[in-house]
Amino acid sequence: MGAANVAGAQRDRRGGFEGHLVRARRGLAAGQPKSNDLDFHRKECIPVSEVRLTVEPRTEFGKGAARRTRRAGKIPAVLYGPGSDPRHLALPAIEFARVLREHGQNTVITLDIDSNGNGEKASEMALPRAVAVHPLKNYIEHVDLLIVKRGEKVVVDVPVVLTGQSGPGTLVTQELDAIQVQAEALSLPDQLEVSVEGAAAGTQITAAQVALPAGAELVSDPELLIAVVSEAPSEAAMEATVDTEGAGVVEEKPETEEQ
Repeated sequence: MGAANVAGAQRDRRGGFEGHLVRARRGLAAGQPKSNDLDFHRKECIPVSEVRLTVEPRTEFGKGAARRTRRAGKIPAVLYGPGSDPRHLALPAIEFARVLREHGQNTVITLDIDSNGNGEKASEMALPRAVAVHPLKNYIEHVDLLIVKRGEKVVVDVPVVLTGQSGPGTLVTQELDAIQVQAEALSLPDQLEVSVEGAAAGTQITAAQVALPAGAELVSDPELLIAVVSEAPSEAAMEATVDTEGAGVVEEKPETEEQ
């Protein structure tokens, strides 16, 4: 489970094209170092602080039941894992959203499950694997939770963040926002930082060049392109691109009824 900018008709990280500044980082630093002089920072695997949530089992299913669960201030969820039957739960919406906001999605949560309503709780450690968010109203619709054990390794998507300023007259295009990493469940990195400080035009950064914390292994293809440093287009070239994109557009006259 970093913002760079693209100018002119450069491809942005989503694969689209834009005719103006979208996600670009112009180089301001002096010097044109070689690519092997770059400093690829790492984000250490720091054991996460304990995060606990009290959750309830769900006994009703279907769209109507899910809507009622959300109206009650809870999020429908499914807890699953090897050798365990899926369990349907209701998470406290405000508390779960706070966990994601403060700790990120790669956070192991201890779930205290009130399974019989008498106050006795069974605990499970789980990692959010899929968080479905409503595309328009921006609330969490559903969560998939994977049961994890202490000492167990899991594969997660870790965001890659670019830092620093590339060399003068250059532009950094980030092609990939995250890479897959395998690490111990309780020591997952929240992000991986890659410095482009002073990088010259022509520099390419692949997944293999991203330094991983101790105990973490790269799962993604090592040849995946993370970022590219290229010569920044001139202002005249950018304006020409915008003019070209706007050329040939003919405004259609509205149809009128025949008299």
